[in-house]
Amino acid sequence: MTKKVDDTKRYEQLRERMGNGDMDRRSFFGLLGAAGLYTGLSGGIMTAMAKQARAAGTELNFEGWGGVVSEALRKNAFDPYEAATGNKVIDATFGGENEVLTKVKAAGNTNGHNILHNSGVTWYKRWVDNGFHTVLNEANIPNMANVMTAMIEPFRKITPDGLSAVPYDYGTTGIAYNTKYVSKEKAEELGAALLLDKELKGKIGGWGGDWANRAWYGALQTNQDPNDIQDWDAVWEKAREHRDLVLKYWGSGAELMDLLAKEEIYVTEAWSGRVAALQAQGHPIAYMDPPNGLAWMETMFVLKGSPMAEAEELLNFMLDPETAIAVAAGQKYPSSLDPTKVPMPEEVQALPAFDPTGKLDSLVFRDPAKWNTVEKEQSKMWNRVQKGG
Repeated sequence: MTKKVDDTKRYEQLRERMGNGDMDRRSFFGLLGAAGLYTGLSGGIMTAMAKQARAAGTELNFEGWGGVVSEALRKNAFDPYEAATGNKVIDATFGGENEVLTKVKAAGNTNGHNILHNSGVTWYKRWVDNGFHTVLNEANIPNMANVMTAMIEPFRKITPDGLSAVPYDYGTTGIAYNTKYVSKEKAEELGAALLLDKELKGKIGGWGGDWANRAWYGALQTNQDPNDIQDWDAVWEKAREHRDLVLKYWGSGAELMDLLAKEEIYVTEAWSGRVAALQAQGHPIAYMDPPNGLAWMETMFVLKGSPMAEAEELLNFMLDPETAIAVAAGQKYPSSLDPTKVPMPEEVQALPAFDPTGKLDSLVFRDPAKWNTVEKEQSKMWNRVQKGG
């Protein structure tokens, strides 16, 4: 037991030195071997399959949201994983999962697509319904024991015979506003209607990549329960009203941050972590979640045809508390790890949407049974509205 503890400590010290830039990957790898740590580490960090993958040099293709999120994953998860296993993670940015699904369906295969930073339950079900899911061997992902039950259960209901993904982070889509031009009092008074303030015409933004996001806010602006919309015509009328005030619909988190930082827009719905990143950079951007604001959880989804052993090893590595906490602090979204099991530093506890109970009872998530069934019809409506219809 003492040797295992010592091995883990030595590994963590070497990893910290590499993370601080005190050594390169080649030196890190050599010191791991010289110290005999390949088989001595606990938690599956360097299992036998990882040693085999090191020799084979397996490549894993990862697709995610870009910007500060990708930077946090690369620095705190992918680079250390590559050094520890010899595998290579090739990461790319998408504007949304729909573009990946379109490519995969057109190609008729998942070649070049292995792991997605998946947008929660509704998109998880969509990948499953299209037959692109896998079944993870959870015995190879022991760190899943620390993931919040509240985050795992919704996915188990969709695939009770085995998960195709591991929950990784969560956040909210609230409203960001520049405090130089919009007061806190006005923002709180208007709530979701702040996005329809005619005084801010030409300084309002919105996410154009997801019809359901526009519909959710249209529901809030018409005083409807977003998970039980009765009047879709009223929803899309609000979307038209918003469209006529918008300077630009942004397509990625990086573009959202750029528009706010350069003060091209003063108000927009926004992802909580991106606003936290702007605040950390010193920009005068405030954030609020209106009543019934949209919460979401993200997973690391493994697509059909991926090298499963290597993918499972990466997921377990990413769920290691040290790694997951570092990524959470870097990307500004709380980790999926249960804070009642894994103590979270103050930096993570201060993030928007962080739930110290690990139950997520205070957050409102999209109900896939309600939203996926109307997607075909309502997404066409959004396309028409966006084009001026």
